[in-house]
Amino acid sequence: MNSILTIIHIFGVVIMVFSGLMSTCLLTSKIFEDSATNAFFEATLITLLTGFLMFWLTRRSSKKVSKRAGFLLVTLCWSLASVFCTLPLLLYLPELSFVDAYFEVISGLTTTGATVLSGLDRLPMSINLWRHELTWFGGIGIIVFAVAILPILGIGGMQLLKSESPGSIKESDLPPRIAQTAKALWLAYVAITFVCVISLRLAGMNWFDAVCHAFSAMSLGGFSTHDSSVSFFNSLSIEIVLTIFQLLAAMNFATHFLALRKRSFKPYIKDIEVRGMLYVVLGSCVMSAFVLWHYGTYPDFLTALRHATFNLVTVATTSGYMTQDFNQWPIFVSMWMLFLSCISVSSGSTGGGIRMIRTIILMKQTRLEMFKFIHPYAVKSLKVGDNVISNDIITSVTGYIFLYFMCVVVLVFTLLLSGLDFITAFSAIIACFNNAGPGLNLVGPASNYAVLSDFQTNICTFAMLLGRVQIFSIIILFVPEFWRK
Repeated sequence: MNSILTIIHIFGVVIMVFSGLMSTCLLTSKIFEDSATNAFFEATLITLLTGFLMFWLTRRSSKKVSKRAGFLLVTLCWSLASVFCTLPLLLYLPELSFVDAYFEVISGLTTTGATVLSGLDRLPMSINLWRHELTWFGGIGIIVFAVAILPILGIGGMQLLKSESPGSIKESDLPPRIAQTAKALWLAYVAITFVCVISLRLAGMNWFDAVCHAFSAMSLGGFSTHDSSVSFFNSLSIEIVLTIFQLLAAMNFATHFLALRKRSFKPYIKDIEVRGMLYVVLGSCVMSAFVLWHYGTYPDFLTALRHATFNLVTVATTSGYMTQDFNQWPIFVSMWMLFLSCISVSSGSTGGGIRMIRTIILMKQTRLEMFKFIHPYAVKSLKVGDNVISNDIITSVTGYIFLYFMCVVVLVFTLLLSGLDFITAFSAIIACFNNAGPGLNLVGPASNYAVLSDFQTNICTFAMLLGRVQIFSIIILFVPEFWRK
């Protein structure tokens, strides 16, 4: 009973935080006199009163969170808190179904960037701001989840962050307490976001577009204020700025913090994930540009390089912007982009997918197994950088990757059973599971997820949640032993 009261108490605080976010949109609506003022007023009031009631009635509950309660709390915060976030959309757009509104909110909070809405250019400023606030706050939430929540559950946190970032993070480099560490990473997140806003404004965006796109670029959320996404601006300078900041957002924010504190680029050079991501992503840009030029998609190599670089980086970093309908590109390039969304981003970033460090560990473990076949009596440890990777971490990585692919297979077959074609089903699940945004065919960049049925939309919503909480936090709720005392 105490655990339930504790969950309700903390959940009430989370709900009140969301009411605070809504109030900023309410203020925006009042200042600019758009048509969503009443919707935000009612949504803010309902959310605030509900959160305060939950907080007040359970104020004497224990503040200690058990592992079991922690897993439940994580799932509740990502899934049920999102119900309250749908209120502004449902109140302003009464024709929008709850399923679609929930999909839109989950897409924002999980920084996926997939959308069911059209007519974004005509939406009130406050509604567009709300969508982008969700992605930016979701990005912060992901960092907190990595460094503050997972240690309580015993499945990661700073221990996992350190083990996943050999050569770049040492215990002495970051503040010793979890709260201080989270604050340090937040400061890096906020500081880089601020620089991104200024850069986009200088590149030609107005202030509102600059703020919104900086929010979604730094969270790798991919939402835009325009139906045509970044192609609306048709600006090479804006594409360059967004490409740079998406790559920065795909790096470990602990590395950013160390680089800012030491005023040095050495933390980036020492971070094996940064090197791996840049080699793979930038090399793929050149390769994809050559393929597009070879097949005559674009008349010259430089044009192909421009479009390949921006669109590949945005998918590989699991952001989800677009300037071209890459659904019409040679299927090799489109599928390669989706593959990169599985492996490219660093741990401790706002991106999704398997993460680069797990890919590196799995590749090195495969090579080590081959070495053992040739030298069965040799004793050799798996090393990443200067760090020896323990068997526990190797087991955890292989277990996670197995679960990852099994979840993808099950969800793809579920969509196929619902009547979708293979390319649409496969790309939708990969894009949602990796929190990457647009897929191919029916859910390609020229369309959106509104074409899906409610059942198919719910499957994609579940994929977004499953991918964002790194699978274990939800899957463990279906294990019978979890519920036994």
